[in-house]
Amino acid sequence: MSDSTPLPPVRLPSDAELARDALATPLLSRAARLARWAGPDTRVDSGGGLAEEQLSAAAAALGLTGPDARDTPDTAGDAAAGDATEAEETAAAEDAMADAAEAWRIAVDTGLVEIVDEEEGTVRSGENLALLTSGSPADILRVWLEALDATIADASVPDLDDLLDAMDEGGEIDFSSLDWDPEAEAEFLEGVLANLYLLTADERAPEGAPVPLPALAASVIVPPDVAEPTDEMIQEVSTAMMRLDEQFRILEPIGLADFRPVDESLLVEEGQTAPPAGDDDGLEDLERYGVVRLTPLGLYGLRARLLDAGHEAPVVGDLADKGADALLGGTAHYGPAAARSETELWLARREPLAAARELLAAARGGDPAAPLRRLHCQQALSLAGTEAEPALREVLDDPELGGLARVWLAEHGAADIPAPSQELVFWLTIDTVAAQLAAEGNSDELVALVEGLAAQHSGFFDTAWRVDHPATAEVLEAMGRLHPDKKVAKEARKAAYKARSQQGG
Repeated sequence: MSDSTPLPPVRLPSDAELARDALATPLLSRAARLARWAGPDTRVDSGGGLAEEQLSAAAAALGLTGPDARDTPDTAGDAAAGDATEAEETAAAEDAMADAAEAWRIAVDTGLVEIVDEEEGTVRSGENLALLTSGSPADILRVWLEALDATIADASVPDLDDLLDAMDEGGEIDFSSLDWDPEAEAEFLEGVLANLYLLTADERAPEGAPVPLPALAASVIVPPDVAEPTDEMIQEVSTAMMRLDEQFRILEPIGLADFRPVDESLLVEEGQTAPPAGDDDGLEDLERYGVVRLTPLGLYGLRARLLDAGHEAPVVGDLADKGADALLGGTAHYGPAAARSETELWLARREPLAAARELLAAARGGDPAAPLRRLHCQQALSLAGTEAEPALREVLDDPELGGLARVWLAEHGAADIPAPSQELVFWLTIDTVAAQLAAEGNSDELVALVEGLAAQHSGFFDTAWRVDHPATAEVLEAMGRLHPDKKVAKEARKAAYKARSQQGG
């Protein structure tokens, strides 16, 4: 993903709503509870982790299942049942203490707890703890973002059991035996999260649709130009899918995403799963391979990380207080729904007639981006009421704006619209095609437009090459490239040559 390529705009709740969501996330709320629970007798180890002998009490403080929270059975049952129950309770206690240890790490990493004396391992409440109750929404979100960063870093680390297996007699970890590259692992997870953000922001996808883990893994493994992935790629996707299953189990408690893990019944003896290879699997079948959906809070968090990495990641509403030039330029590559929402917010803050005049003024120009600006101006003005009519009549004689002004007036049922000259009609035609080229490239819609223009106007190319528009030659070249009729395409290329000669280039 290029840092200079604007990402699709997203819609976010208010900071107040996001802050409420952040406070309700299991991991941050547990971290805050442990920060309040900690006292003078609380001790940490050399790495800042909660001392092992205090994990049980920390788990109890969080209300998690622990060895002291066992239910007394009504009947003794047989010995096998008792052994099974004891094993289950032991596993639950270990899970509870692991959850407490994880919450404590977040408390330390986010400044909810501060280490007073590293040698003695004493702690005290951190400055950030008060922000969770008395800080602004922005303060709370800043703390949550620190927790998110720490959790993502944790998700890039191998499983603890794998680390213990790789530890030598001296207590050092042999990372080479893990087949684990910390930088590559972190880069892979960042790529997955960035693609999840893109898939969530893409307005062509159904809003709120879950993303299957196989598709997410394939998005960073299988090159986009590969129609049929190789067996090696499929195996790599399968392995990555299982790793993502582990990672999203870690990421879900911080509120990043709603996650459904891989159905364990799909696991085979080798511990691998085979992701679906075709498009015949329904959503219900795909969900068995694990699905993930970004929450609004997760969308906010990933956007913040993308901004920190230098990406342009707009939010709908960013342009509402800016000028018309910023609106027309900023929405140039938005999807239709996002562009409409942004424009509606912009118009709502302005008086209709003044807004129309500002939009028309910003649409002028002979630069390469001007045709697309005029197209977006026309779309923006379609949302304005009849109060804007005087502004459109003021530009009827303008060579750049007279055409779109007539279109607007006709669409709004206005009377006394002066007929356009042939020169204006052809200029508007070139401008429209240039805008569509900039917006969509060689789309099917553009091909249909090109065919229609050549068919409607007898001798179209004999006149078109003379049009005094900066994009005339480019448009005619595109028509020659896109028109399916070889004879018509040849006429377009000849006209493009004449236009370039006329322009001196």
